[in-house]
Amino acid sequence: MQQIGARIRAIRARRGMIRKHLSTHSGISERYLAKAEAGQANLSIALLWKLAQALQVQLGDLLPDADGAGINPALLALLRGLSADEQESAFELLRSRFSSAAKKTSGVALIGLRGAGKSHLGSLLAAEFRVPFVRLGQVIEEIAGMNTGELFSLGGQKAYRRTEKQALEQVRQSYPRAVLEVGGSLVSQPETLGLLLESYYTVWVRATPEEHMKRVMAQGDLRPMAGNQQAMEDLQRILDEREPEYRLADYTLDTTGRAALDCLRELAAQSRSRLQAD
Repeated sequence: MQQIGARIRAIRARRGMIRKHLSTHSGISERYLAKAEAGQANLSIALLWKLAQALQVQLGDLLPDADGAGINPALLALLRGLSADEQESAFELLRSRFSSAAKKTSGVALIGLRGAGKSHLGSLLAAEFRVPFVRLGQVIEEIAGMNTGELFSLGGQKAYRRTEKQALEQVRQSYPRAVLEVGGSLVSQPETLGLLLESYYTVWVRATPEEHMKRVMAQGDLRPMAGNQQAMEDLQRILDEREPEYRLADYTLDTTGRAALDCLRELAAQSRSRLQAD
């Protein structure tokens, strides 16, 4: 990140662009840009793409070895042919697959939509290995001093996402070995998702849309009324949109039509090396 930060700073200087103007054109805060230029920010491909557009350079100009030396030409050609969103997904996939496992904490994070079984399985898994069960949503509310509805109303999406990332960083520091449940929409934030994938053994707890709907209603939420075709279509659309990010998880656990204890056995077997005391 030091080399990338130096490139951003040098190109900005050559353009005669102050940080405030780069912030305006890229939509990235001045504070975050300062961290990026100092090599202290975890820059995703999506953010680098915004910076490249704002600086009017190619994305490769911001990366070390931008001439492609030492990089497979076929890989470079493939990446250059992808859209910004596709490059982001490719980057996260490569990072989650090849980043050093030593960077990960001794913990397991459960991702997926509400109704897949994250909360129930997470609490059972934590009890199985006698580790804390942490719900990121509760940590967000503790940091904000208000519930998520109020946080959205007062600060909007930006305030929520900022607090969500802060909560994840706090959990990483406070719980070296734990089971973490995160909100289904966290995967829409590349920075926070990248931090999660680098820090935890991540499990996508998935189910069919019909199963999701049935379980949510069984929890007492009757808003997605049974037989509501629009609600089912919306749920399917959300699943389709998020699936590429959910698939970046280290493991996928399908809970459709299965008993909780059966799912727990599979999940425990996959999580043992991360949660069992040394």
